[in-house]
Amino acid sequence: MKEIHAADLKQIEAFHHVPEDQLEWMIRHSSHYELAEDAFVARPGDPLNATHILISGRIEIYRLQNNARIFVAELMPGSITGMLPFSRAKNAFAYLQCVDASQLMSFPLEKMRELIVSHYELTQALVIVMTSRVREFTELEQQNEKIMALGKLSAGLAHELNNPAAAIIRGSLSLKKHLQLQPEAFKRLISVQMDPEEIDVINEKLFAVLANKSRPTLTMMQRSEKEDELLDWLDDNQITDVMDMAENFVEFGITIDDLEEMQRRIKKVDLSPVLTWINTNLTTERMVADIQEASGRIADLIGSVKSFTHMDRGGEKDFTDIHTGLRNTLIMLNYKLKQAKVKVIEEFDLNLPQLKAMVGELNQVWTNLIDNAIDALDGQPDPELKISTCLDKEYIRVAICDNGPGIPPEIRSKIFDPFFTTKPIGKGTGLGLDVVMRIVKQHGGSVTLHSVPGKTEFVVCFPINSSYT
Repeated sequence: MKEIHAADLKQIEAFHHVPEDQLEWMIRHSSHYELAEDAFVARPGDPLNATHILISGRIEIYRLQNNARIFVAELMPGSITGMLPFSRAKNAFAYLQCVDASQLMSFPLEKMRELIVSHYELTQALVIVMTSRVREFTELEQQNEKIMALGKLSAGLAHELNNPAAAIIRGSLSLKKHLQLQPEAFKRLISVQMDPEEIDVINEKLFAVLANKSRPTLTMMQRSEKEDELLDWLDDNQITDVMDMAENFVEFGITIDDLEEMQRRIKKVDLSPVLTWINTNLTTERMVADIQEASGRIADLIGSVKSFTHMDRGGEKDFTDIHTGLRNTLIMLNYKLKQAKVKVIEEFDLNLPQLKAMVGELNQVWTNLIDNAIDALDGQPDPELKISTCLDKEYIRVAICDNGPGIPPEIRSKIFDPFFTTKPIGKGTGLGLDVVMRIVKQHGGSVTLHSVPGKTEFVVCFPINSSYT
């Protein structure tokens, strides 16, 4: 094992400007040892009881999420880790495992107070290491938080897109099959000899039916009764191919009175092929409408994603209606809301002035708060999420409230701390609410929490930009 001197530590960037006598003091009061390849320096939960300096070798820092190994960082010779002056950390948050055989120098926690009192430059150097480490790990974990949020949103979005996409495939296949059957109907229709007046009757009736958008909404019982009445009428009048005719006629609001009017004005022998032709057109209209609705749903979802991520804008602030972001976030989390059977209540003041904000970041606030509320409602009877907006003096006030079990008093002061989480490994990084607080403060706003069992409310307030009129 190599003997360590002050000159060796001077080679480490963090110690360039530390007096040699202070480095010699740290060397004398440290333990020096070697660890074999694959040996652990620390595991999650282990107490932080020393400042470790890696003299030689390599150490990998990683976490386990759902039994998957998540790389965090790699320590090379000269790296400093473990307990540092003024750090509030008490326990290791990850695995530190030797990739190669490694030599370490560990300065004990028991000497930390003497270090701070008597060795200013050395303390200053280690504090700079700590602040740099916090910044680097925070940036890394914020990226992990965004990736996890994106994973949740993309999973939900995939389910949301699956239904309309499947509807389009089913509809297009059904339409193709339906159109292949039209030649026979056309053959019967073309053999019909009709006067111009009779053709006008059919045209007027068909296009009036297709143009009518104010069809009454029927219960299943009402629909079934009307279909039975129409089937009886069609059977009594020897109409063929009535399999879906009654269903289509009810759907488009065609009544027995309409049929009897056509019966009076069309030759009896022509009635069946004419009604079959009308039904064919109605079936085509329904299929096309279903495909159009499903396509529109996909377009709406894509539009919501674009608006949610604000992908067509830069990082500058823009005036925005705060409700647009809230509604887009609900669309993004809709699958998770449906899974948890959460009832969503919107109490929006739609007369609020627009807010000048970085819209993409603002949506991160709503995503974290709403996603946390959904998690809190998991397994709750009658889960309910209420989102309200209003004007509170010179502020826009947004409240996100759930009727879950509440946040215990003993942890309320910690929930905005970086890396603090009550979720199991793989469910959260502990940065969601830290991100919320950072973004809100960046916009000059505030976040407050009120929580009792059955009601947890996060209130976000943004000052109205003075230049807005």
